[in-house]
Amino acid sequence: MVCLRAPGAAGALKATVFLLNIISAVVAKRHVVYWNSTNTRLTAGNLSVQLNLNDYLDIYCPSYPESGSLVPEQPETLVLYLVEEEAFKGCVETKKAVKRWECNTPFAPFGPVRFSEKIQRFTPFSLGFEFLPGRHYYYSSLPTDEGPPLPCMKMRVTICCEPRSKPRSSVVSLRTTSLPLLISILLPLIT
Repeated sequence: MVCLRAPGAAGALKATVFLLNIISAVVAKRHVVYWNSTNTRLTAGNLSVQLNLNDYLDIYCPSYPESGSLVPEQPETLVLYLVEEEAFKGCVETKKAVKRWECNTPFAPFGPVRFSEKIQRFTPFSLGFEFLPGRHYYYSSLPTDEGPPLPCMKMRVTICCEPRSKPRSSVVSLRTTSLPLLISILLPLIT
């Protein structure tokens, strides 16, 4: 087998990988929530998370080892909903509730099941959800028929920031210019 090598190809590859790591770190953050009845902020109903567009909300389902002393008689299984504010206050399923995920594999072989919600204004996916800046969104869960009765668990998500009128000056924020600036700095290193 013949492998063609161009001079500097390894350096360009390293620079590209480095650039992609920087871009992903600049663009989005991941926010993790362990959704189970031991999370007291969920059961108290006072968990509130503030996210920016392009951030990710990672929700981990209840998980148990296949055997041992930590396995409950009935493991937690639940359905998570995106609900309106009124349903959020009462923790009930309504006709307008949107089923987002079902946590029904508490003995998953590789640890807890994770569901990720990308916070974006527009989505190319039919099952995706579109979030608007300055708005609140509400998640709540109900136990499945197979699982034990569970307390009401809920979380409020706020998408930053409220739309404002156009700035009076031509000053641009660092967040909007950081990506093009990084590309223009690192592009000469690659070529």
